[in-house]
Amino acid sequence: MGASKLLAGCLVVLTAGGSSVAQDASPASGQSSSQASPQTSSPSPAHRPVHRIQVEVEDSQPPELALAESAIDERDYAAAEPLLRKLVDRDPASYVAWFDLGFVENALGKVDESIAAYRKSVAAKPDVFESNLNLGLQLAKTGQADAEDFLRAATHLRPSSHTAEGQYRAWLSLAQTLAKSKPEEALAAYQHAATLQPNEAEPHLSAGQLLEEENKYAEAEQEYKRAFALDSASPDAVVGLANIYMRGRRFPEAEDYLRKLLAAHTESTAVHIQLGRVLAAEGKTDAAIGELQAGIKLAPGDDAAERDLADLYLTAGKNDLAEAAYRRLLAAHSNDAELHHGLGKALLWQKKSPEAQREFISAVKLKPGLGGAYYDLAFAANDNKDYPVVIHALDDRAKLLPETPMTYFLRASAYDHLRDFKNAAVNFRLFLKAANGKYPDQEWQAKHRLIAIEPKK
Repeated sequence: MGASKLLAGCLVVLTAGGSSVAQDASPASGQSSSQASPQTSSPSPAHRPVHRIQVEVEDSQPPELALAESAIDERDYAAAEPLLRKLVDRDPASYVAWFDLGFVENALGKVDESIAAYRKSVAAKPDVFESNLNLGLQLAKTGQADAEDFLRAATHLRPSSHTAEGQYRAWLSLAQTLAKSKPEEALAAYQHAATLQPNEAEPHLSAGQLLEEENKYAEAEQEYKRAFALDSASPDAVVGLANIYMRGRRFPEAEDYLRKLLAAHTESTAVHIQLGRVLAAEGKTDAAIGELQAGIKLAPGDDAAERDLADLYLTAGKNDLAEAAYRRLLAAHSNDAELHHGLGKALLWQKKSPEAQREFISAVKLKPGLGGAYYDLAFAANDNKDYPVVIHALDDRAKLLPETPMTYFLRASAYDHLRDFKNAAVNFRLFLKAANGKYPDQEWQAKHRLIAIEPKK
């Protein structure tokens, strides 16, 4: 046989979260190794592209196909498209032309047309691994139910080259497609992929994430450990382990893994932030603040991390920093009840009670079920001598949460200031019964106020 032409396979972009997105590799021209080009931007470092998979095609070909493939080599997809359209109109059975057209349409952003072309390629020659894989991935990208069928077909076909690698990608892609609807089958597919490429961490990492979602934490831990053993620089494996350890309150182990990773990746935003959260859970507040600050400095705009940092400022008594952090967050999320609540506490602890009361009112208006905010509102209103608000806030809180000794005491004091001595006496007595010697100063006050306000027998 003369010199063979090469038909390139697909480029799969695999996300750390277990999803797969198909971006076709360019069909080869007369040269045997033209470079694949993504449809849009290049994958980020978190994505891992497949190597080229090739299938031999007869070297006799229509001139339109040679011209189209030359245009594809030059990334002139607009020029390749009409040539391929002309060819498939004349020869609808040309699976090579349909395959090339599938790539070109995808490169031009015409996903539906790309899928239609790949379907024609598979219909013309059903036993081509690369065509089935490309079609399955495109269907998975667009959420179509029959993606599974073509990916399964690919797992039973032989790639034209790099057999183990190609089959690995097919099984991995199938697993990612099945993860939400058929988790047990997805886990089996990840296991099969791992046997094909035992030095790859991705199947173990994805399996760990799926097991974690299924609340199978012990099994997830083992998969993350396998991924880490294969790729000790993998932040996803370490963060996964840290999550598992945090769920089990195994904070020292989580901290140890994260510190090892941070030593090798000092500029990793995710690791700094996760380590900060672990340290916070261990009660190492100042160290946690330092790690969160470092992570946010590397990648500003992580609202979840900034919330955690604001909360830690409160815990550490750095109320001015907490106030500034909550105000920054509220500038972008003005209707967030928890942020108003946090800002209110930062203001209250700086003795800015009028401002604090306004923030607490905003919080409970936005989220009437935010039980803790009602006590803080009552406390701020008490500082502001706004006794009707104190009573109203405590009564609203009582609809959501059990009474405490201090809710009785605050309510009693408010009624006392309003000279409603009957209700004041009722709540002072409830306070004394609930306090049981744990609040000596307030108990002394309650007893003496009862002497003053209750009628003499």
